Amino acid sequence: MPGRTSVIKRQTAETKIELSFNIDGQGKGEVDTKIPFFDHMLSLFARHGLFDLKVEARGDLGVDSHHTVEDVGICLGQAIKESLGDKKGIARYGYSLLPMDETLVAVAADISGRPYLAYDIDLPIETIGNFDTSLVPEFLQAVVNNAGLTLHVRLFTGRNPHHIIEAVFKGLGKALDMATTIDPRISDIPSTKGQL
Repeated sequence: MPGRTSVIKRQTAETKIELSFNIDGQGKGEVDTKIPFFDHMLSLFARHGLFDLKVEARGDLGVDSHHTVEDVGICLGQAIKESLGDKKGIARYGYSLLPMDETLVAVAADISGRPYLAYDIDLPIETIGNFDTSLVPEFLQAVVNNAGLTLHVRLFTGRNPHHIIEAVFKGLGKALDMATTIDPRISDIPSTKGQL
């Protein structure tokens, strides 16, 4: 379906972000947040979700990366919601069971209009490059709150934090690709309530 795109701009005293998003893309990620590991994860999300995602973000990295990561999550959530429009015809539900070497992560999404994050991953708090691993649930919570998603993320097995986080971002892309897909059998909003 053409036109499922959005551009989000956000500027605060802590960050300045411009993000463009195309649900029906080809998996092209152009990401520059000055947090290389986060850039890599967002590019993987776009690639495996077949979304086109462009992010230009500048934040107060001299403090830490929290504001930048959270605010990119806010913008991505807003972009997802705006791109979905009235949500007519979407599959609504999506999931992924994603392996990454020794790691296995499940991600399940419902474009419900009801923000809820269940994050069942206990990572050691450490940095990968200049990315703090404790920011993964902060990013996901920001996406969930602003997109109106119910999202469950669960680790079944895994030891390497890089592999675990990579599986989460790839799994999120795959689950949202499934949930945002237009099903030609659905002509209205996929809810007995008549709205999402």
